Amino acid sequence: MHIEEFRDYCLAKPMVTEETPFGDDTLVYKVGGKIFALCSISDYSRGINLKCDPVKAIELRERYTQVKPGYHMSKKHWNTVLPEAGLSNELLQQWLDDSYTLVSSRLTKAQKQILGLKV
Repeated sequence: MHIEEFRDYCLAKPMVTEETPFGDDTLVYKVGGKIFALCSISDYSRGINLKCDPVKAIELRERYTQVKPGYHMSKKHWNTVLPEAGLSNELLQQWLDDSYTLVSSRLTKAQKQILGLKV
């Protein structure tokens, strides 16, 4: 998955915002003000950080060499995925979906209603 595909996929999700709070080189994708994905623009191949259930995070790291503990993030809740290292787009999209769902599911009922998400 190239960076343009990653960006388009994230922005196609309901109520997602794209920001650069960590500087002009880091794209950050949020739902309800909470981060679910981020990456470097200049060094995209370094990885995409995705939020992940702690148990699943470990399982993915053990199963895929392209999945590492979250770079500059909580190693318990975040994975860094190497998007240009032979993983299918479908698998990357599934992990993006999982990250988005995990973060959006933890929003308050009021936030979900405002964002038009299932309550």
